[in-house]
Amino acid sequence: MVQELKARRQRIQNQHPCFGAAKNKGRIHLPICPACNLECAFCRRSLNNDENRPGVASFILAPEKVSEYVENALLKCGDLSVVGVAGPGDSLVSDNMFRAFRYISKSHPDILKCISTNGLLLPERADALIDLEIDTLTVTVNAVDPEILSEIVPAIHYKGKRMVGLEASATLIENQLAGIERMAKAGTIIKINTVLVPELNDRHIPEIAKMVSGLGANIYNIIPLIPQHLLADRKEPTCELIDKVRNEAGKYIDVFRHCQHCRADAIGIPGISDYSSELRGKNQEQTEEVFSHG
Repeated sequence: MVQELKARRQRIQNQHPCFGAAKNKGRIHLPICPACNLECAFCRRSLNNDENRPGVASFILAPEKVSEYVENALLKCGDLSVVGVAGPGDSLVSDNMFRAFRYISKSHPDILKCISTNGLLLPERADALIDLEIDTLTVTVNAVDPEILSEIVPAIHYKGKRMVGLEASATLIENQLAGIERMAKAGTIIKINTVLVPELNDRHIPEIAKMVSGLGANIYNIIPLIPQHLLADRKEPTCELIDKVRNEAGKYIDVFRHCQHCRADAIGIPGISDYSSELRGKNQEQTEEVFSHG
């Protein structure tokens, strides 16, 4: 088991741009998950061709069109080594990601499967993810203190109920941490994302890093806030603050320092090539569900 885990980690480091791979490895994000179950203060999901940030895609891809879409992407960018699902909603709210990755597992077993999630549904969907043999998992953890998180995620939608305030943030934290621990014990390589909000969670970063490292997370990605939505009046973190918190977090966990703020439909080598605009075409399926909550 130990040797198998080491081999998996080495393969991921060699092939995944977010885990140390050289700048000749690409990824494709499948924009197949429109709905979300959180109301994050920093997030404004959108369907457009212009913004280069998470939560944005040009279209919603139907799961039954994933096969054609991936094959066309490979023709454009033969260096794709990772297929990921990162929105524009949450990967676990629907079964779209599972349907898409079953195809990937059969047709391209050598391509890494990577998903991003807010973690609210992670405990109840962990076994399904393990069965699907997900290679890497990214969980966005913006605080492990309910009072701090309540200002970043004011409300969640869970088990048919809209929860707000401390009840919402405490529930989210509990589920995130339990899910991370479960997936780590199963051998999944885990990256934690945190949106750095100055004067809100900047001093809290070391606590997050220590907590998730203790649960088995492998790498930590601190993402500078893009001021928008309910946090539109906040200032972006300075380079000095970003370096400071990354160094503090690095005392507990390896820190990823090259995030590109990728769109939910990105295709290509991060920071070098992007083929997403060439593959939109007839795949576009814009739907009101992109603004719904699970």
